[in-house]
Amino acid sequence: MSQIISITSIASISPLGNDSKTIWEKYQNNNHCITEHFLDHKKTLVAKLDTDSTEIIEALKQSDSKYKFLDKTVLFAMVASRKAIQNAGWTSNDVFGINIGSSRGATDLFEKHYREYLETGKAQTLASPTTTLGNISSWVAHDLQSSGPEISHSITCSTALHALLNGVAWLRAGMTDKFLVGGSEAPLTDFTIAQMRALKIYSNIESQAVPRLRELEDYPCRALDLDKKQNTMILGEGAAVCCLEIGKKENALAYIEGIGYATEILEHNISISAEATCFQKSMKMALQNTDLSEVDVIVMHAPGTKSGDLTEYKAIQKVFKDALPMLTTNKWKIGHTFGASGMLSIELGVLMMQHQKFIGVPYLNSVRVLNPERGIKKILVNSVGFGGNAVSVLLSV
Repeated sequence: MSQIISITSIASISPLGNDSKTIWEKYQNNNHCITEHFLDHKKTLVAKLDTDSTEIIEALKQSDSKYKFLDKTVLFAMVASRKAIQNAGWTSNDVFGINIGSSRGATDLFEKHYREYLETGKAQTLASPTTTLGNISSWVAHDLQSSGPEISHSITCSTALHALLNGVAWLRAGMTDKFLVGGSEAPLTDFTIAQMRALKIYSNIESQAVPRLRELEDYPCRALDLDKKQNTMILGEGAAVCCLEIGKKENALAYIEGIGYATEILEHNISISAEATCFQKSMKMALQNTDLSEVDVIVMHAPGTKSGDLTEYKAIQKVFKDALPMLTTNKWKIGHTFGASGMLSIELGVLMMQHQKFIGVPYLNSVRVLNPERGIKKILVNSVGFGGNAVSVLLSV
């Protein structure tokens, strides 16, 4: 059985848009997608879908009477999945598996049903089937009229890359030739943001920030800024999926050259160790057949928290020592999309390899220039969830 896995398509819907051309254009400017939003009458900062994507979601809801009762996580996943299989050339006659997960699941709809229950003492008929985690892949399968296995899971923020690992395992086991994998998240609700604030990891910088914090006003999520004095994580919404196929395909956008995964002993409910042992293990596993000098870029998890960004950086230093690749993240631009974030990072990696252009973080002082003779040939993508569930994926072209 071939060990080569091709990514034949990748698609997303996020604050960056919903088509690869628009997404790449937005990646090339230094503007972020974070805006002020009122939740429960309180001003907060979030990264919402762009206007065009919001209209697409609303049109999807109106296209089928059954879709009106679905959570945004399901609708986001449907839009991204439709585009992904279309770009890959898959049809409903193809047998392919689906594994799309979420960290929070149907948060918005669940909170709505619970509020109604507190007010009336009664639960809606569809309250349970439309808020289960398996709801995402099941509805995507229905929408695509697929006949393969349907799997959903939650491994917090590393969910999408764990879906990728699962798809690779099925393909390499010979159980199917094609797998649609990814994550979807719609966490911009009062209660979800309140939970992040309770953990004291959410950005509390408002638009009227005092002058000494002007840099935080310009870039309220300071992901990968190792000198920041406070946590600056901000939530975003969206979904991203990719089509995996066994073997080296002519239409491949990139290849999965290595995969790694690890967990570590919990020091705290949300923490990872000071030097991110889980990341060290996952990166070493993904890179075990690779000369470290061949890795051009690392797309870091880097959620914008003080300890999260720093511990991942220390783990990279431990693995790569003085030969650090170029480092980047997209959370300063689109926020942290929880279970979808890993696949959105894969998308950024694929786009950088396609266009042979490094997308950095605008407020960082150290800027490394890409060697035009070398180009970008190999990119490592990191993701981790609460409790140290790390995943590393090595991409190549």
